[in-house]
Amino acid sequence: MQVIGVTGLPGSGKSIIARVAKTMDINIIRMGDVIRDEAVKRNAEIGETAIKLREEYGDYVIAERCVELIKERSNKETAEKELKFIIEGLRSPYEVKIFKKNFKTFKVIAVHSSPKTRFMRLKRRKREDDSSNVNEFKKRDDRELKFGIGNVIATSDYMIVNEGPVWKFKNSIRSILKNEIKTKKAKN
Repeated sequence: MQVIGVTGLPGSGKSIIARVAKTMDINIIRMGDVIRDEAVKRNAEIGETAIKLREEYGDYVIAERCVELIKERSNKETAEKELKFIIEGLRSPYEVKIFKKNFKTFKVIAVHSSPKTRFMRLKRRKREDDSSNVNEFKKRDDRELKFGIGNVIATSDYMIVNEGPVWKFKNSIRSILKNEIKTKKAKN
């Protein structure tokens, strides 16, 4: 089994990486979906839920739930097929530690975009946890940085800058994913 994590601040392009990966027959696990599902159960805001989950269950909780999802999905698939997963939305070094403990060849791809670019993308995207208010945008970035996302980005195995045309960004993603898949096959 091959697992690759994706990190980056909101609006940097993580979901584009996931969409490209899906076209390459790579399964997607979104850490944000774990939080969004819990927020619905709690009838609470997403950002508040992200903080509360970590306070209640520890810094590893979201990664541990994702590991469970991967193992459940792996058990349902046939043993004939080498499963590959992208975990979208790594936020902390604690999460990286859990994934590395569970998946020996785990790698991290970081995506970076300027705050101005990311803010404009979030205004267009209009997802429930996105804000068109610059102060709320900065507050969200601060929350993400407090989780330790800066350390995850700084220690990632790959860094992609997403400021230019989307086709160029997608080509970079494909290149990295093909390299990782090829490298993994060569080790087996």
